Amino acid sequence: MTTHAAAPQAPSAKPARVTIRGTVKGGSRFTVPRSVRRAASPVGLVLLWFLTSATGVLPESVLASPVDVVEQAVELTRNGELPSAVAASGRRAATGFLIGATIALVLSLLAGLFRLGEDVIDSSMGMFRAIPWVGLIPLFIVWFGIEETPKIALVALGVTYPLYFNIYGGIRATDAQLVEAARMMGLGRLGLITYVILPSALPGALVGLRYALSTAWLALVFAEQINADAGLGYLMSNAQQYFRTDVIVLCLVVYALLGLACDFAVRILSRRLLTWRANFEGEA
Repeated sequence: MTTHAAAPQAPSAKPARVTIRGTVKGGSRFTVPRSVRRAASPVGLVLLWFLTSATGVLPESVLASPVDVVEQAVELTRNGELPSAVAASGRRAATGFLIGATIALVLSLLAGLFRLGEDVIDSSMGMFRAIPWVGLIPLFIVWFGIEETPKIALVALGVTYPLYFNIYGGIRATDAQLVEAARMMGLGRLGLITYVILPSALPGALVGLRYALSTAWLALVFAEQINADAGLGYLMSNAQQYFRTDVIVLCLVVYALLGLACDFAVRILSRRLLTWRANFEGEA
């Protein structure tokens, strides 16, 4: 019995169609760019805010509309108030972060690398972490007065805990077999710390850095309520007295954008420092 091969069909002239599952007919796959997906949620929230304000569902006495917030941003930038406030807040956040990061780094290295350091430091840090650092504001005022020192101290305190526990945890999470293999290859204590332990702790340290930077701006929101005469908190305090929700929301948005910029910088830093490490980046 003879069989006849099917004649090849001519390619269809119809354009490729996108199916519901996101695949294009013909084998290619359609995906939405990650940048678009990341921006979809914030843009959607702002659009919802605008619509509820424009339709009167959200009264202006409760929350100003995005248009009013943008107008205030332009006005305060034009007269120089917003740039000077951002600069003052940035100086406080940077100073407090450097102090807190230095303390956290020293304590975490001592506790992580040495058992004596762990016995002396770790239990105390665990105890102090349970104390709400915002509740220490009255005590800081008693100790340091009402000038810049209590504001910087509050930021430093908020930064210390996330950095300490993540660096300490990263050091103690180092693979013991890797440490033993390094010793068998002749690495001394300094080489072991430099080439094995600290690189193993780096991912945890970068996670702690992300938390610490966001906590620094969060602490600054509370710190700048302490008799501030400059900064974003000062603008918010003045706006609160006159029920200016547009200025209050503007300051909160600036805080959020500064925190987002710091988080983005740490993400880039992580990609450059952890090129040697194969990471799971989620399913497509």
